Amino acid sequence: MEDYGVALVTGAGSGIGQATAMLLAEKGARVVVTDISEAGISDTINKIEEKGGKALGKRLDVSNSDDIDAAFAAAESWDKCVDVLVNNAGIVNIHSFLDYTAHDWHQVMQVNLTGSFLCAQRAAREMAKQSYGRIINMASVSGLRAGVGRTAYGTSKAAIIGLTRQIALEMGPHGITANAIAPGPIMTPLVEANYTEETISRLLPMIPVGRFGSCADIGDAVCYLANPKSGYVNGEILTVDGGYFSSGMTQTGKLDMTSRESK
Repeated sequence: MEDYGVALVTGAGSGIGQATAMLLAEKGARVVVTDISEAGISDTINKIEEKGGKALGKRLDVSNSDDIDAAFAAAESWDKCVDVLVNNAGIVNIHSFLDYTAHDWHQVMQVNLTGSFLCAQRAAREMAKQSYGRIINMASVSGLRAGVGRTAYGTSKAAIIGLTRQIALEMGPHGITANAIAPGPIMTPLVEANYTEETISRLLPMIPVGRFGSCADIGDAVCYLANPKSGYVNGEILTVDGGYFSSGMTQTGKLDMTSRESK
């Protein structure tokens, strides 16, 4: 088994973050479970420990720099450094472009983008001392293609892609890799609770594999990028979406693909 060391996961109280924390623990990582929800932290830690994993929890609001320092200090109580950082915490405010308020814009940017920057910077300063680290940022296909109502969310995720490449460039010489995952349609608890059958039925034809992804699909991708053997993967934006980003014509209906004799 590879030694993943200490992994700190933000937004680990549910959904993708929880699945990621659990899978990293199964790989042998000592996982620092952080979230703004105390109940979510407890739930994730219980699930990790039930399977024999090691975890500790720390409440973390990634928009608060003092919270960030406290979370990393808790992680460093296990070891001198966080070896793997998963920047997963994020929020979505859905409004039309004309109705988007400055308050909602700044809130999304503060959590999704600035929070990721601050956590990555805090992690990298210590990682550089040991010439090793893995930083995985959570982007989205919304950062690659526009979506109605996602003015701030999509922009924040596009910026995370730029941030990831910047970290990869500057921290690569220090033995630190930075990569991002861009999930497509994922059946998170939030999606399951809020998407109607009509919404799901309209999305499915746009996903070549014919299904929504699971939280574990993203967690598995994180584990790949967090692996000590993935050291030559740097600055990569890994789209995990069942082919959703590649689809196009399916949005206008299925084409007649019956075979014809060639002339």
